[in-house]
Amino acid sequence: MRSPSSIIKRSLATEKVLSQVERTNTLAFVVDLKATKHEIAKAVEELFNVKVEEVRTVVTMKGEKKAYVRLKPEYKASEVATKLGLI
Repeated sequence: MRSPSSIIKRSLATEKVLSQVERTNTLAFVVDLKATKHEIAKAVEELFNVKVEEVRTVVTMKGEKKAYVRLKPEYKASEVATKLGLI
């Protein structure tokens, strides 16, 4: 099993992502291209001590894989974003 830090490369802090943090309790990360949704969820849960409800992924035109990770309602994406220095 790969380490969480090898799966999650960096967090994203665009205007769209920051509005999703507030509206849909969702964080966004650039992740390893070969990472599965299950691996991404497990990595986020281990790194930030939260529970993940859903992971959506997209591969960009630049060849990067982005993961949009929605947390379970009892966890706040805004708290994780604050810890990461995004807000």
